Amino acid sequence: MLLPPDTRIATEKLTDYLLVRQYRGDKSEFLALAGYRLENYAVLLHDLRTQILTVEANPTDNNEYGQMYEIIGNLHGPNGTVLRVRTIWMTEHLTGTTKFITLIPEKRQE
Repeated sequence: MLLPPDTRIATEKLTDYLLVRQYRGDKSEFLALAGYRLENYAVLLHDLRTQILTVEANPTDNNEYGQMYEIIGNLHGPNGTVLRVRTIWMTEHLTGTTKFITLIPEKRQE
């Protein structure tokens, strides 16, 4: 299934987490390989929406907060490098809103 086109991707997930060096679970170095940096966070936002959100989502966990989904796909970065990523999304039970949770480097190949 495809997730809704109006799925929420919070800017803060990019600017305060994914594109900022973290002590544990850092993803900024991985994303930098494809040219994603804090200064061009809007490019990552656009690419998540147009390159990943358009790929089939697979349901995973269903907990008290909502139904979780994963999308595995390729991000074609601004410098031409392709990153294989696993993204996690959730549709909240309470509001029905679907939102982006996180991005993880994908080690499995197609």
